[in-house]
Amino acid sequence: MFYAVQYVVAWGLANRDLSGITAIGVDEIQWHRGHKYLTLVYQINEGCIRLLWIGKDRSAKTLLRFFYFFGKKRSRELRYICSDMWKPYLKVIARKAAQAVHILDRYHIVARINKAIDAVRADEHRQMKKDGYEEVLKKSRWCLLKRKENLTEKQEVKLSELLRYNLKSVRAYLLKEDFNGLWEYVSPAWAGKFIDRWCTRAMRSRIEPLKKEAKTIRRHKELILNWFKAKKAFSSGVVEGLNNKVKLTIRKSYGFKSLKCTEIALYHVLGDLPEPQLTHRFY
Repeated sequence: MFYAVQYVVAWGLANRDLSGITAIGVDEIQWHRGHKYLTLVYQINEGCIRLLWIGKDRSAKTLLRFFYFFGKKRSRELRYICSDMWKPYLKVIARKAAQAVHILDRYHIVARINKAIDAVRADEHRQMKKDGYEEVLKKSRWCLLKRKENLTEKQEVKLSELLRYNLKSVRAYLLKEDFNGLWEYVSPAWAGKFIDRWCTRAMRSRIEPLKKEAKTIRRHKELILNWFKAKKAFSSGVVEGLNNKVKLTIRKSYGFKSLKCTEIALYHVLGDLPEPQLTHRFY
């Protein structure tokens, strides 16, 4: 069975059509424990979403190999590229596809802010416990991280209780909720002014994890604004959905230890490959 799938995938990769690709998404997933990653490149054009390429590791050299595979002509035809803030990806994309609108993934930005808030909460909870104060932050993690509409009734009650306290965790939560308003803007200019105001507030908050994220957001402001310049038509939300399918496929192919076997499984499920035509009839 494996060799049949291997043949179908090899034929499909050799005969697939790579013309007309104008939008791609770049992301990484953890392949095995021990910080072993794969770089994944997807086509995210409207009407055609598929896995294009898999590379071992998540370095600049890895993504360079994709562009060598893709070719200069096709790279020049790219109009939109979505990725996260991973520095090696940013450098390679700026070098190999400078003409494309490079859109930073809003989901990764929100995830980074959530991670900062969780660090604030954990640190403040430990300090309150050490100083003998009432542990009001106990079991409050998801109250502060989840979107309001996703809170359970019990979590809503807990959140309303927390908001009565002047805690760093609460101030960080309110800044996070305010930041979510960024995605409602349409104009890049007004979105940029919002980012400037929010970063100023975060820097004045004296909450170190959020100050660090504010500095990161300032450095990448122009790439974040590209989401608005692209009329919100592209985001890595599609990529995140595909990554979930990748992780599911890897779990299902748990017995495959080699990278080659994993690649075959992923291309077979997500590559949208053409299938070879039978040249003989069997009776």
